[in-house]
Amino acid sequence: MAAEPVSKLSLKLLVDIKSNKVLFAEAGKDFIDFLFNLLFLPVGTVIKLLKTNSMVGSLGSLYKSIESLSETYMQPNQKDSLLNPRAFTSASSVPLLLPYDVAGKVYMCRHYHHNVADDPCAVCPHCKELMSKEVPVVAPDVGREVSDGGFVKGVVTYMVMDDLAVKPMSTISSITMLNKFNVKEVGALQEKVVHFGMGEGLKLLKCSLQSKAVLTSVFLGNMSA
Repeated sequence: MAAEPVSKLSLKLLVDIKSNKVLFAEAGKDFIDFLFNLLFLPVGTVIKLLKTNSMVGSLGSLYKSIESLSETYMQPNQKDSLLNPRAFTSASSVPLLLPYDVAGKVYMCRHYHHNVADDPCAVCPHCKELMSKEVPVVAPDVGREVSDGGFVKGVVTYMVMDDLAVKPMSTISSITMLNKFNVKEVGALQEKVVHFGMGEGLKLLKCSLQSKAVLTSVFLGNMSA
């Protein structure tokens, strides 16, 4: 069963009220690591997370056809690996805020030797028995401070653009962005603090495949952006 996240992250958005558009967001390490971790998700995992009826294009149909295809036509142990691919990541200490079972199931032998496998038909190199005993995958604590691991350093505040481009935050970069968006009236800008959890994570994943105005779509509900 997927583990529920312990808490949500907070983001500070700078919103152009007139155009109902997010200009950029101020974010910390956890959110940036979440974004970068999306690049590790296999295509099959993305389709599974978004469900077939939410997919744009034909990959949803391809996934559904594999679900319906009889094991008779498949090579042994291949159907599940296609439908539930394991998401390998070098940032295992960073919570994804997505259902944690995307990492897949892991197995050990009944003697609990120090080896794990994602295939219950694997053979333990120590005792030569099947590694068929499923062991739980423990989700990291979202609320825990992460001093190491992940992709970016935690002492920096980052600027995330509406299209998810990321750069270090600074006064100069903020002014540059306002000039880029041709903002004439400061009064038309509004700071908005929003919370980011599993639901928002799934929306962001979907919008990132469809739009270049991701933050606007997720937090302001402006899909036409």
